[in-house]
Amino acid sequence: MQEATVTFETKCYENDWEYILKGNYLDKMIKRCGYPFAKKQLIINNVSNKELVIKYANKKKQKGIIDEYYFVDDTESKVLDFFDISKESLGKGFVYSISELTGIYHCTTDYLLHFSSDAFPCSSVKKSNWIRDFIYENAKNPDYITSTLLWNGLKYEAKQESYSETENFFICQGFSDQCYLIKVSEFKKLIYNEKNSASERYPIYGGELFEKRVDAFLRNTNKYRLVSKHFSYRHANFPKSNFKRFISLCLAHSKMFTFCLFGRRPNHLDIMKQKLTHLKIIKKDSIK
Repeated sequence: MQEATVTFETKCYENDWEYILKGNYLDKMIKRCGYPFAKKQLIINNVSNKELVIKYANKKKQKGIIDEYYFVDDTESKVLDFFDISKESLGKGFVYSISELTGIYHCTTDYLLHFSSDAFPCSSVKKSNWIRDFIYENAKNPDYITSTLLWNGLKYEAKQESYSETENFFICQGFSDQCYLIKVSEFKKLIYNEKNSASERYPIYGGELFEKRVDAFLRNTNKYRLVSKHFSYRHANFPKSNFKRFISLCLAHSKMFTFCLFGRRPNHLDIMKQKLTHLKIIKKDSIK
């Protein structure tokens, strides 16, 4: 039987494209996945100097790091029409959703693995069978339509959110746009106009964003997300101060991988909230 095909994808915009396209951050991100991707694509949104970004994206393409890159504004109306979504209905969530929807729209493989630009697979993922394990589970049970790695190693958080588990996964219905592996055919359906009261836990500033709508769809249709028990990604902000940003980009130009960690810290506030939830000090529903 022919192995299922998988696309790797990440995204960038004005404030982080240099981290992604200068130096070897993107190269390492892909290698850390440890999988022979059939396609590797980059989604680019809202950049001020498109010609400059194209220059660097073409360098990555020429080196075989990525196969394709897509600018969101080139197909924005087609993507919204394809998924039967209006820009107005997304509201504030438009800017947090259009890149993900564009990636799914352009994906031509059986599965799609997406990382946000500031989410990075841990080193152990390279030697894991996480992607193949999910494909196997999806083949056995078509209601398992998406998967993710543990976030920042918080295994107890994933377990707490789960309904059940398998040998390698916790089974739940939450969803995050930081990291997701999806069955593309399921996510190309008209599923993005769903609402569910449990999905209202997402931040108000995000509006009716992509991950909130997927979360509602999973809950409304009894579909599930599988969370790896053993492997994790790290979500940490890129440097915001001018000094740290300057140093990081200098290191990026020198092709030193360490630049990707310079000045980056996990989202400690979120981690603290998750720990307090685990200790039942605050209610789970008060947290995204």
